[in-house]
Formats: sequence, C-alpha cells, structure tokens
Amino acid sequence: MRMRALGVAALATLAFAATACGDSQQASPSAAPAETGASASAPAAGGGTLVIWADPSRVKPLKPFADQFGAENGVTVEVKEISKDNQQTFLTASQQGSGPDIMIGAHDWIGNLVQNGAIDPVTLTDAQKAAFSPKAIQAVTFNGQIYGAPYAVENIALIRNTELAPDAPATIEDMVAKGKQLKADGKVKEVLCIPVGQKGDAFHVYPIFASAGGALFGATAGGDPDPKQVLVGSPGSVKAFGKLRELGEKGDGALRTSITNENYIVNFAGGKCAYLISGPWAMSEVKKGGIAYDITAVPPFEGGKPATPFVGVQSFFVASKGKNKALAQEFVANYVTNKDVAKALYEADPRPPALTAALQEVQASDPDAVKFMEAGKDGMPMPAIPEMAAIWEPFGIAENAVVKGGDAAKAAAAAQKAIDGSLKH
Repeated sequence: MRMRALGVAALATLAFAATACGDSQQASPSAAPAETGASASAPAAGGGTLVIWADPSRVKPLKPFADQFGAENGVTVEVKEISKDNQQTFLTASQQGSGPDIMIGAHDWIGNLVQNGAIDPVTLTDAQKAAFSPKAIQAVTFNGQIYGAPYAVENIALIRNTELAPDAPATIEDMVAKGKQLKADGKVKEVLCIPVGQKGDAFHVYPIFASAGGALFGATAGGDPDPKQVLVGSPGSVKAFGKLRELGEKGDGALRTSITNENYIVNFAGGKCAYLISGPWAMSEVKKGGIAYDITAVPPFEGGKPATPFVGVQSFFVASKGKNKALAQEFVANYVTNKDVAKALYEADPRPPALTAALQEVQASDPDAVKFMEAGKDGMPMPAIPEMAAIWEPFGIAENAVVKGGDAAKAAAAAQKAIDGSLKH
C-alpha cells in the first residue's frame, strides 16, 4: 500500500509502511496532529464543528468539499493534518476524548479500531454499496458490518519492461527463465526486482507464497481470516517457503536480500531488471525512467494456486467518541461517496478509485489504474483482524532465512512459534 496503509507497527519494518497509508503503531501518546492552513471552513449559522483527520496528501483535496459541506449544513469543518503513527495517534486521542469525528486510514486498521471501541459502523444503502468495487466493500466489512466508506484501492501487480519482455509471462517459471536469460545476455543486472532486504517483505512476496500453497490464517465459517488458525508453520506453508528458497540466492537468484524497498523501483526504472513486482506508488518513478511498460497480474507457479496479492483499501471512518457523530455519518455515507470527491482524492494521490464511476472517468487519462484493479480483482483484502500485526516480523525473518538458503521447515516452525507466542501475550 507502498501501502502505508497497513497500519501495524511491523509494516514499518517492511517499508510497506512507508508507502501508502503511513502508519505504524509506535506512536508516542503525546503525538498530536498539526493543524494545517487548509483546516477550517468559515462557520455557518447552524454552529458546531466537524473535525476530520487526514494524512498530508488528502488535506488539500478535501478542503473544498469540507467547505461546501460546512456551508450546506451550517457547521465549521476542520481538516487537520496528521502524518505520523496515524492509527495509534487516533487510538490514543480517542481514548483521551480528544480525537476527531472522522478519521481517514487503511481498512486493515478496522479490527484493531473496533476492538478498542474507536469507530462505529457506517450506514450505506444498497445502492451506495453497489457503486463500489465488490473488493472494496469486502475489505471494509468486519464481523458482518461495514466500518468504512472506501475511496481508493491498491494492490501490487507485475510491471514489465516491454522492450525486454514483450509478452506477459504465464507462470512464475516463465518469468524467472526469461529474467535469467536476459541477465545471462548482459541485458539486465537482476532476474526480478522485488524487495526482500534484511528483514524480508511479506507484503510483496505474498502472491508468490500463496501460489505455492502457503497461508497465514485458516478461515471462519463466514470466510474471514480465523485468528485461531495460524498456518505459517503448516505443511502448505513449509512447501511455499521451500519454493521461495528455490527462487533465492542459492537457487534461481530471483529473490535477493540486496533488493530492498529503497532500490527495487529505481533499479527497474533504470533498466536493471525486466520485471518489477510493485504497486501504483511505483509508477511516477517508472514513468520518469522513460521505459515502455505494461501492467498485468503476478503470474502463478505452473500448476499452483492463484498468485493472490493483498488488496488495501483507503477509507473514511466515523469515530465512536466523536462529538458530532450524526454529522460524521452524513459526511462519510452521503458526501465522500460521491464521484467528485473520489476524483479529487485520486488526482491528489493517483491510486485506483474504489467508486466504479470515478474509476471509469479516470481510465481514459490513466489506463494504469484499471490495469492495477484488474490485476487485483482476485486478490485477498489485507486481513483486518488485530492478530495480523503478529505475522509480519516473524514471516519476514523466515523469508529472509530461506532466500539466503536456510531450511524451509525450520524457518516456518520458528515463525509459527514466534507468532503463537506473541498472540498469547
């Protein structure tokens, strides 16, 4: 989400946290959002104040809509910028009674926010729900209730240099074989550009892990991730870690710890690899590099399961302890769900809109948005359960170990033990 969105502390470790939703759980209790100059509309006759907390890229595009809503409803609407440890800062403020009425953040915060009594369900009509992509609605649904109004969807895909690799690979094996051939011919430096680094990167490698039969959680009867069934050490996951080992430094060389979140996009943009596994946040650098490219889904292993990427959804939440909950519900359910707001947020930070009508309008000028949505249509919404926070670091350590040639069964068992230990505390 450079999914900054995924909100848990461990994501900062993955640098996933540094990209789309900007959050880590390491906030200091005293952290407070800074009010920007674009923070308030003129108060109107009705009185009252509606406070919205947003990250820096959303403050400016929200300002005119906040002003308009304020004028129409006779209230002051303040949009305050919050740019560090967003989820934890919101939780702390909520518990202290000093939080906003509306919070903007990633859908995978929902489980933690609900568990802490920080957000209320959002009431959307059937027509409003139908206006969004099904994946976006699925992502913001928790325990059978909708807890956010989605506005942007993001997932990783395979971005390839079409001058070096004209055809989309049908399988991971095809992609790796082509990458190895190009490297042997001296046309590229790397088989594949996907971040691993020294701590692993569960977010980017997950489609490959899933295609090899790996899993993080079992499923409840309703199909949601089941925190009581952690499967990182299961036989299927051991096999998947074995596949990552085969792709690693003592195997095909497609996964390398020297490829990190700091260099993987730059390497691709500079022509050092023909294939990049990344998301919409990579496209500015890719376009700057001036290379011809195309975007398709991450391919599966031959005979394997689908290579399902995580899907992240940016959303508006109604704060449970806000002072103007009725106004907040009105703004979230009936105002930010309109096409103009969705397009303004897209233009400020181009990620595929969750609202289908907005996506259709931007596709003419940005076909990449539709290609990313297509690549993620069968993806897995990032688990919104609080227990997901325990997965990232142990998984990353296991990935790093097998990429360097370590034993898959031992790495998986160590990760499972660490996760189980964390969840018992």
